[in-house]
Amino acid sequence: MDYKKHVGIDLHIHSTASDGTFSPQEIISLAHSLNMGAIAITDHDTIDGSKEAYTLDIPPSLKLLAGVEISVSSNPSLSYAGSFHMLGYSIRLDDPVLNRTLDMLQDARRNRNPRIINCLNNLGINFSLKDVADEFGEGQLGRPHIAQLMVKRGFVKSIDEAFDRYLGAGRPAYIDKYRLDCGQAIEIILAAGGIPVLAHPFFLHIENKNLFENFIINLKGLGLKGIETYYPAHSRDLTAFYIKIAKRYDLLMTGGTDFHGSIKPDIKIGSGRGDLFVPYELYEELIK
Repeated sequence: MDYKKHVGIDLHIHSTASDGTFSPQEIISLAHSLNMGAIAITDHDTIDGSKEAYTLDIPPSLKLLAGVEISVSSNPSLSYAGSFHMLGYSIRLDDPVLNRTLDMLQDARRNRNPRIINCLNNLGINFSLKDVADEFGEGQLGRPHIAQLMVKRGFVKSIDEAFDRYLGAGRPAYIDKYRLDCGQAIEIILAAGGIPVLAHPFFLHIENKNLFENFIINLKGLGLKGIETYYPAHSRDLTAFYIKIAKRYDLLMTGGTDFHGSIKPDIKIGSGRGDLFVPYELYEELIK
């Protein structure tokens, strides 16, 4: 019996380098304790988590992929209603263009934080950006950290409430940020030796399957190499549909939990809400 058939992977994990609450070391230790076969740290618009992970002592049984998750926007040929993210795997972490681009995106994230805080202050939710930094450090601060402080200060009861009432798209304290064009993101990932993969397609909110298929055809024309088929929010039927599309257009398949630690306490590394299993063979296909 091939033991790898029973070993799971998780290729979508966020660390303290972005908006996760587990450090790369804690992620590696937890994944090893769960007998995971492979993981990827895919922080938002930064590869600092992956860079740190590669300096650590990684158990031989646990494979590590360099990763990133980039927030992107569409071009006129691509229509969607939700959020659009591109995962990049096996990227060269020292690629200069990739690093410069991610630095620019980090600046865009930082620049919107004061505007979010100002909106909240105008709504009677009074704390400063310094308060957020004092609580969570000077790393990549963003809406999840602001939401956590809102919970701690008693302005809302949960992170979900903070986003639903104030911080989510269309809410009174929502401030948009600069995003790369999806074609540009794919090009940069490819140029860094990486594999561009469409993240959690469910969140694009393209309900018509023919429209989604056309969306994928257009992305493949731009250089897309894979689809995140396995994901906690994907129903069994949706997962089957995404697998079918991936096979039809000769795209790689990936999967992961989108683990963030205590920010999403119901999502666990490797198993999501307890019913997710991402086969090791998908990792093997990726590294080919």
